[in-house]
Amino acid sequence: MTRLFLTVAAFALTLPGMASAHSKLLSSTPAANATVAKPTKLSLTFSETFLAPLSGAELTMTGMPGMANHDPMPIKGFKTAVDGKTMTLTFPRALPAGSYDLKWHIVGADQHKMEGGYSFTVK
Repeated sequence: MTRLFLTVAAFALTLPGMASAHSKLLSSTPAANATVAKPTKLSLTFSETFLAPLSGAELTMTGMPGMANHDPMPIKGFKTAVDGKTMTLTFPRALPAGSYDLKWHIVGADQHKMEGGYSFTVK
């Protein structure tokens, strides 16, 4: 009985460490706050694999040169592919000049949802 109790207690102590080991965004192209020439792809690489069917991204154009009161415009029509730890968004044509906000969400193998985002500019 004591051996069973010790085994259960040891397992319970490892749970908080396992639960806090969520995937993190390691790198992105374009990078956060970067200014880039008209990209046709965007990639996000995470620290762990994730569940592709439950993960995705949203891209919004938040500003356009010469248009002071440009309303945010969602960018649609891109394809999302997942290869291991990397999510790639491929656009049908290069993104036009302007400022963009990217929001991503992934669901890890442990079923925890993580989300984040960043901005970048296209020249």
